[in-house]
Amino acid sequence: MSKSAPRHATKSSPFNAPANARLLSEWALLPLRVFLGATFLYAGFQKLANPNFFINASPISIHSQLTGAARFSPIHALLSHMVGLANPIGLTIAYAELAVGLGILIGLFSRIAAIGGALLSFSLFLAVSFHTSPYFTNADIVFFFAWLPFIFAGSPPQLSVDAWLATFAKKGIKIGPSGVATPVQIDALSRRKMMVSSAAAATAALGTLIAGGTVAATGKLIGNAKSPTTNGFGSTTTTTGASTTPTTLTPTTTTTVGSKYSGTKLGAASQVAVGKPATFTVPSTGDPAIVFNQGGGKFVAYDTVCPHAGCTVGYYSGNTMQCPCHGSQFTISGGNVLNGPAPHGLSKLNVVLEADGNLYLQ
Repeated sequence: MSKSAPRHATKSSPFNAPANARLLSEWALLPLRVFLGATFLYAGFQKLANPNFFINASPISIHSQLTGAARFSPIHALLSHMVGLANPIGLTIAYAELAVGLGILIGLFSRIAAIGGALLSFSLFLAVSFHTSPYFTNADIVFFFAWLPFIFAGSPPQLSVDAWLATFAKKGIKIGPSGVATPVQIDALSRRKMMVSSAAAATAALGTLIAGGTVAATGKLIGNAKSPTTNGFGSTTTTTGASTTPTTLTPTTTTTVGSKYSGTKLGAASQVAVGKPATFTVPSTGDPAIVFNQGGGKFVAYDTVCPHAGCTVGYYSGNTMQCPCHGSQFTISGGNVLNGPAPHGLSKLNVVLEADGNLYLQ
């Protein structure tokens, strides 16, 4: 006599959810929670710890990033009006990343944190990395989709402050033997949960502000303690952190000067000291460019549009130029890639020193 199937058994189907699917999914999201939380916390602290992020002349500053993004982003019309507010925007982004990272990591207002993270990621995608090719090398769009499970699923109960606060809020509210709360009890529970959650959020926000301020002050102190060196554009940086403005050459509007020298006149070569760069705009394309005096009458120049995502590359230090958006580095001697993700080097420009003492772009 064969045994009968259990009453609770259901017909197997590839479209049925597996047993304990909800519980499994909640634990399955834990590694992603940890990754997103740690990454956004790191990103926020990194910005606050680096004084150059708030120095406009530095190629890794938020000002340089917005300036480059304003030229190529699909929302360039909006970004061009935000360049003047670069530092407040950078500070807001840094603290927003800290808040999002902490919220998702400890499970505090997880859905709100996920919405904030998705908005940050999508904003960076539109502003900075929209033109990244191929698209799957674009981290910002990947982060955007990584936030969606937490927006749809809400706060996971595993290792979550939200779940602990919900349990804590229930203490002291007695529910009858039926297990069904009355409207008064539901209202009291909701108010108590909101109070403890708000208190926890305020405590976390205060802790984030203090931690962020400490990291920023420490980064500035360490940066200022260094001996004077060249800043992002080759000018000296004093012990107070102030930096000078790089030399900017102004090309003439004609492509032929006189009858002896051909090309676009950039300006006097004496304006570009040995070992220091000057910037200019390529008249034919409107692209930003940079020229270096290598000594002995030899000059090298490059179109500073990064071949990765279109940000403006700037001089960093030594023999290195750097992209502010994704960290690609290029050599001054040849414009070659030292570190990606740029797929190739910068476009070289032909700048020559003529006998009249001026530089010409040919």
